[in-house]
Amino acid sequence: MARLGDLERSVMDVLWASDGWLTAREVAARLDHERDLAYTTVLTVLERLERKGFVRRQRAARAHRYAAVDSREAVVAEAMMEALGNADDRGSALVRFVGSVSAEEAEILRRALEPASAPPPGEPAAVGFADPVDADGAGTSVAVTEPAPDDADSTDAMTTGPDRTVQIPTDRG
Repeated sequence: MARLGDLERSVMDVLWASDGWLTAREVAARLDHERDLAYTTVLTVLERLERKGFVRRQRAARAHRYAAVDSREAVVAEAMMEALGNADDRGSALVRFVGSVSAEEAEILRRALEPASAPPPGEPAAVGFADPVDADGAGTSVAVTEPAPDDADSTDAMTTGPDRTVQIPTDRG
């Protein structure tokens, strides 16, 4: 993902704050910048943002209208994933990141990592995720469960797909 310069970020802020498509003149009028910018400067920035994939353009009579391709949150999440991808040790980078967030942000992360539904009473809690759709159009999900303490033959993980279930026994060796 390409990085945004200060002026590009200001233009994107205007587009993200809008309810729909804007012309370059409308973007220029809404820009809160330390200096007045020429319409052609704003137009050039919008064209650069379109080439970078941040903005889409639509013909409207004689002018073009512009809108953000993704939400601000989607762009930030992509930048975070790119930064994480550059780390030699992703686990350490994640631990450092989590250690730097506020208590409220940590709670948001906790909720985002919780399974979609709570287990029935008496069932062990599961931590799960769904893989992207594979080549035959079916997804695969994995749930990791804590075995019951008195059940030596319980499973630690269960992998399920559209037509299969595989139980992986616990290795207590």
